[in-house]
Amino acid sequence: MMSLFERISAQLLDYPSKPLARGDYRAAAVLVPLFLRDNQPWLLFTRRTEQLRNHGGEISFPGGGVEPQDRDFWQTALRETEEEMGIRGADVRRLGQLDDFYSVYDYRVKVCVGSYPAPYPYRIDENEIAEVIELPLARLRDPRIYHQEDWLHQGRALPVDFYQLDGHNIWGMTASILQQLLERLAPLFRANRVS
Repeated sequence: MMSLFERISAQLLDYPSKPLARGDYRAAAVLVPLFLRDNQPWLLFTRRTEQLRNHGGEISFPGGGVEPQDRDFWQTALRETEEEMGIRGADVRRLGQLDDFYSVYDYRVKVCVGSYPAPYPYRIDENEIAEVIELPLARLRDPRIYHQEDWLHQGRALPVDFYQLDGHNIWGMTASILQQLLERLAPLFRANRVS
């Protein structure tokens, strides 16, 4: 019998990730980190410190820009996760990818989905991370916590996703990534194979 993370990985493989043209965008990568608590899947988010130049104070997934020493975007996501949260790359199981996303700060972001063992002895970079947020996937599926707004950006109306749960406001690219993850995993939920 397949483990939960094996089923999640198989489900993600059913949806090949869609790359975006790099253009003038800087390359970046994030890790969507899953872990088990009481045999249920949870997601790790971080709230960035206010003084950061991009996305200060916002809830995000660990990640950042590609550095010259990075072999590929997975290494970028794992390196950034270790720098921000102290989660070693060797402790992360690669589950799959989601589509690329463009950031309003001119990044093209590769989205990696992985799992790590919990509880984990986080070593948080307090210059970057103001708060560690752990939320159960089941509660993030509640349609009552989600809404979408049209925002103007550079003269264009863009749909912006929002999730509001337990006083946390997850919005923008992070919310769009979360929405796509939930959509991709929906068949597992429907089959009652994930709570």
